[in-house]
Amino acid sequence: MRTTRRSILAATAALPALGLARPAIAQPEAVKIGMITTLSGPGAALGADIRDGFNLAVKNAGGRLGGVAVEVVVADDGLRPENGRAIAERMVRRERVQVLTGIVFSNVLLAVAPVVLPAATYVSANAGPSQLAGEGCHANYFNVAWQNDNLHEAVGQYMTQQGVRRAFILAPNYPAGRDALTGFKRFYKGEVVSETYTRLDQLDYAAELATIRNASPEAVYIFLPGGLGINFIKQYAAAGLRGRIPLYGPGFSFDQDVFPAVGEDALGCFNAAQWALDLPNPANRTFVETFEREYGRLPSLYASQGYDAANLIGSALAATRGDVSDRAAFAAALKRADFASVRGAFRFGNNNHPIQTIYMREVVRDGQGRIVNRTIGVAFENHQDAYAALCRLG
Repeated sequence: MRTTRRSILAATAALPALGLARPAIAQPEAVKIGMITTLSGPGAALGADIRDGFNLAVKNAGGRLGGVAVEVVVADDGLRPENGRAIAERMVRRERVQVLTGIVFSNVLLAVAPVVLPAATYVSANAGPSQLAGEGCHANYFNVAWQNDNLHEAVGQYMTQQGVRRAFILAPNYPAGRDALTGFKRFYKGEVVSETYTRLDQLDYAAELATIRNASPEAVYIFLPGGLGINFIKQYAAAGLRGRIPLYGPGFSFDQDVFPAVGEDALGCFNAAQWALDLPNPANRTFVETFEREYGRLPSLYASQGYDAANLIGSALAATRGDVSDRAAFAAALKRADFASVRGAFRFGNNNHPIQTIYMREVVRDGQGRIVNRTIGVAFENHQDAYAALCRLG
């Protein structure tokens, strides 16, 4: 979609008595929203789901957000921070885009933030690095998903409650991977027998699986998004470890973006997320039904975050009548979070990250034989990230 200005409406009737055409009325220009996301490489499915969830919210609202016409401009960062930064520079400095979203990976976001935040507003639909939650928080940065540590903290607590005494933990060596294992260890009270970091582009885990077998932990915890998780889960089962050593992870390692590829190898795994297919609130029912009808597949956690990001932006556009030039007013409208989130109750903390409920889920087959997550309980209620106290925002 490439529309920068609505056509001027033609006169539709003559003025009474004078027989003159009505004056043409110029329609307001669409608000341009820049979406920088990952659409190629191992993380491509994640960016596609964020994009599709966001676009569904726009379609459901008749091509608008908050009653305001929008144009979504999508660009692929290829999971390369330098690409993301170059795209951001073009969008913000040359194309004058004032609202951006979509970045999947924290290393890309950390490269983009210095370009975007002085000049525009960024609404994260995924990446939530600790650097932007604490002392580096910013009035123009909002995260509608979570802070990176949160879901890992939930599983760390759950594994402790389940009596797991010895755990092997593994994540990619980049900002979100380091945040992940930091968060897990914050709430896990057992022994970490190994804390292993892998390459962000790694797809072969033979060496790590051999180490796991030799360490004989009581459970394994992974954070491996997208194609990384697909490969690990399949190789874990092929190595004969499935059924012997329970496998845990965050929601983004066990969700609809990976289930079609891993199949039954994911069954019985436990994970945490702020959202699930089976949450009974009306906004979520509408989201799941319309997403499946539009795309022919069930939505993932990433899609839910893209959908929420769009509706959050829509709430701010409605409040400001589409004026995004006053960034303080737009930020204040975002902060109010006056929208129906698919996860249920939602509010921002002082650092513009969510204070929210995080659920525990189990991978099961549903009544139609599909592999899905079933909500089994609440890990945290009104959970705020560990870095908020370091943020100087009100």
